[in-house]
Amino acid sequence: MSKVDTIIAELEAISKNPKKAMDDFKAKTGKGAVGVLPVYAPEEIVYATGYLPIGVWGGKKQISKAATYLPAFACSIMQSIMEMEIDGVYDELAAVLISSPCDTLKCFGQKWKGKSPVIQFVHSQNRNIEASNTFMVEEYKVIREKLEKILGVTITDEAINNAIEIYNENRAVMRMFSDVVAMYPQIIDPIKRHAVIKARQFMDKAEHTKMVRELIAEIMKEAVVPYKGKKIVLTGIMAEPDELLDVFKEFDIAVVADDLAQETRQFRTDVPAGTDPMERLAKQWQNMTACSLATDRDKPRGQFIVDLVKKHGADAVIICMMKFCDPEEYDYPIMLEDFEKANIKNLKIEIDQQSVSMEQIRTRVQSFVEMM
Repeated sequence: MSKVDTIIAELEAISKNPKKAMDDFKAKTGKGAVGVLPVYAPEEIVYATGYLPIGVWGGKKQISKAATYLPAFACSIMQSIMEMEIDGVYDELAAVLISSPCDTLKCFGQKWKGKSPVIQFVHSQNRNIEASNTFMVEEYKVIREKLEKILGVTITDEAINNAIEIYNENRAVMRMFSDVVAMYPQIIDPIKRHAVIKARQFMDKAEHTKMVRELIAEIMKEAVVPYKGKKIVLTGIMAEPDELLDVFKEFDIAVVADDLAQETRQFRTDVPAGTDPMERLAKQWQNMTACSLATDRDKPRGQFIVDLVKKHGADAVIICMMKFCDPEEYDYPIMLEDFEKANIKNLKIEIDQQSVSMEQIRTRVQSFVEMM
């Protein structure tokens, strides 16, 4: 097994078993984990406590009990999270952070059935005014105070600023990884790419950065060769379940870039420089762009994806439309117009974490590849 395969295998194992990652962290540090629900949260405040911020993005699970608390039109991420919390999957978390970017998440904290205490907060939507920054500073102060009380710790400005630097370094390395992978699709297929990115949700960011740096160095030792398959850019909330990525691999589709909320949207915007950590974190939210969950009247997302296509020489865009996700559905016709103006081929597929069959998607992807 090559060094590249060894590193990816380790990251893939972490991405598929967050419970073990959490247990290993607790055995090593004596501290537990704080869950972070989609989509954005100031993880640096959690990291500053010494606890592990761990992503809570649902998973493939048969839904039965969740229907008591959520309507049938809630997206599959929320359905599966609710199902798993009822089953006690998240009971070991020391606390849970829940933002409110959509209608389902706005009331999710009230419906939380797990034993972990909930900290719900709101992101400002009119982000282009100074009051937005002031509001976010106060929201983040509340998160800080509640974490201190729940975890029995004191969170210093120095600790948060240090966490910000660690996270910014990880963001930079992950952006580098995404660009490098685009040059080596014969080495890093969609499944491996996703595993490396997803593992960061369940790891100490400093440790993840170290492993990805090593992985990049090993990949770049190989020659860059022309790719015979098709290159695509993904956009949407997530590209799961993993069987979807199997379909891409089957038809020699390489993911050369993405605009997924679960993937590169998590690390494409750094926290800016400064001395007050709360203001720095608040400013990051103001600086985010091209996301369905961060209101922007100029709607730059379509052009942002067009630029990704041009940068990486992609053949097409695949829109991974999360079933029942209103913010994504609102963005779709605007993006589609931008794609058509730029003469970019595109395919919209429906994402449902509970899908038991990929045959319909498989047929559509196969036809799309043949048309290209």
